[in-house]
Amino acid sequence: MYDYRNNIKIILNKTDADDKSLANSLNAIKAILAMAEGGTAGKAALKKEAPKPKKMANTQSIAQRNADLKQFKQLLMGLTELIETPGDEAAKKKSLEALHKITFVPGVGKRYGNVLGKLDQAIQKSKTTTEAVNKKIFEDALKPKEEPKRDYRKGRRYTVIRTLSGCNLINDNGQIVFRIKESQIHSLNLKSGDIVEALEDKDNPNYEAEVLRVVGYRKLRARDYDPIEEFRYAVVQGKTGQLAITRNIKGEKLRIRGKEVTIPVDSSYYQGENIHLEDGSIVDLAWYTGDVRIKKNPSDAVQIRWIYQVDPPKKSDLSYKKKDKSKKDNAEELTKLDMNLHYQRVGIAIGNNQNEGILEGIVTRYNGIPIPIDAFEGKKKIMERQIKDLDIVILMTAYAAHDATWNIQEFASKYGVKFAVSSSKGYRSFERALYRAENGLPAYEGTQSIEYKEAETK
Repeated sequence: MYDYRNNIKIILNKTDADDKSLANSLNAIKAILAMAEGGTAGKAALKKEAPKPKKMANTQSIAQRNADLKQFKQLLMGLTELIETPGDEAAKKKSLEALHKITFVPGVGKRYGNVLGKLDQAIQKSKTTTEAVNKKIFEDALKPKEEPKRDYRKGRRYTVIRTLSGCNLINDNGQIVFRIKESQIHSLNLKSGDIVEALEDKDNPNYEAEVLRVVGYRKLRARDYDPIEEFRYAVVQGKTGQLAITRNIKGEKLRIRGKEVTIPVDSSYYQGENIHLEDGSIVDLAWYTGDVRIKKNPSDAVQIRWIYQVDPPKKSDLSYKKKDKSKKDNAEELTKLDMNLHYQRVGIAIGNNQNEGILEGIVTRYNGIPIPIDAFEGKKKIMERQIKDLDIVILMTAYAAHDATWNIQEFASKYGVKFAVSSSKGYRSFERALYRAENGLPAYEGTQSIEYKEAETK
């Protein structure tokens, strides 16, 4: 407000007693007061005319904003996965859930409703492509496997004496120190005379000792152990309650002392939590060469040493055909795929001879020539020379090393060798991979639908 006091004092000091001076002083004072009142009124009017804009209240909480940003991030992640793998159901579900929640954010639906609607339809129409499936399967197959940690423990040395199932570990005095189960040593492929290092396992109630490694071999005298004969990769055939073994996967008959025999199998005796003996199971048989029961009743002497954990044929894949009535034996044979390899050279890329006999038998079954390839520790140059001379190569990713997998695919493409991948350890998966390679079908099975034609039964 204007300070008028000094002006009024000056006017009053100069005012005389006559009427004219008093009148002039009064008019001057009124003017000063008017000026003072006018400045205050003008500022008040200016304030009324131009009020300050009020800030809009932010009604959205921090938690709500964070939730919206989280949905937006989820939408971007889902779309990224969908671009990398078109038609992936998990990615589609993630993207659609985030998209629907974003449309409820205030203002988003009104401004971008049309665009979000088109994006919704595009996500739903996304379909899986063969290239995407093959890429994903190949990437999964090539994920680096965890290398087992090296065991630096040192144990005492013992000599192995093989039994029908498992083995005995004896000391230098010929005394049995430990009895080892088959499940502990089957992968080591131990034989009588092997020298191993082992440690007593007091904490495990199921095992007496743990075999650490094989360190040598010594030739045993004939009187120190009982010789054992094996019949590996035998095929269990028949219906439940009537299972028997007559041959192996290569079609070779079971012979004991030169005679063909049939060994009945009691499936209930071998059933367990992780063991299921049924039609199509693959097993190893063992018996003592000098067992006196072999001559009269071989089934009493022969024992199943090992049951392989492979994919048995599904019931729908089994068909039984009866032979001519003139023939006495009514053998039951597994359904074959409609395929004839015509003595083509088939490379089986596996490592460390794992299930090699089973896979070779499948190739032989379709008139092919099996050739194993070391896909675990094989050298690149040697591998290239092997693949160069092949007609077909089948890669078992479960038994192959990371680097070898790339090399095998590269050499197969370089030399025009038919190529397919079996991502499972099962022999049915290998058989289907062989069929795809021979018929020019996709190398990877994946989730796509592939028709495997079966051979007609006569």
